[in-house]
Amino acid sequence: MSRRRAPRQAEAERNDRALLRAAREVLAADGAHASVAAIAARAGVGIGTLYRRYRTKEELFQRLAELALDSWNEAAEKGLAEDDPWEGLTSFVIACVESGQGSLAPLAGTIDITEEMRAKNERSDELLAALVERAHAAGVLRPDVTPVDIALLIEQLGRFPVLDQLRAQGRDDLVDLAVAARRRVIAVVLDGLRPCHTQPLPGDPPSDQLFTERWARHSAR
Repeated sequence: MSRRRAPRQAEAERNDRALLRAAREVLAADGAHASVAAIAARAGVGIGTLYRRYRTKEELFQRLAELALDSWNEAAEKGLAEDDPWEGLTSFVIACVESGQGSLAPLAGTIDITEEMRAKNERSDELLAALVERAHAAGVLRPDVTPVDIALLIEQLGRFPVLDQLRAQGRDDLVDLAVAARRRVIAVVLDGLRPCHTQPLPGDPPSDQLFTERWARHSAR
């Protein structure tokens, strides 16, 4: 029995990875209204396979959010393990941008927040605050930059329109050029975080409310 189950389990795991990857890609292109049929087609599986793993589209999206938080927290922990506070912060930002953290923004306000998501999000807030505090203490981050600024920056850079468009067009011949261009843009933005810039940032620091209110389910308001 175990020998027969092993191939089935391996196939189920492959299908799950394909579904999660497809869901992220379709979500980036179509937003929270992405259809189950489109996700299954992108993954190369039948709708029945999707529903055997996830009872609803919301459950699939909740799983995506949990995995994104895991990725965020892992990147933050690696950043805090860096001896250099600047390298720790910037390596965290780069890792989050390149993993496409901003691609899940369309889910805000469309799914219920599970207890697991809530706990992982609280941990992510703690880790980001520690990265920023350490960089401030070392004098390598401009003093008016807040954790919310960093989170918003990651969200904005996480979606790179030219790269998304080329991938949607199947222009694999240009994807590497777009990836290289994004790295340059990231470097330009990160340089703006350095304390050598004397012009203060405009307006008041953004509030956590930008995230807490946005992720509250629309029907609850």
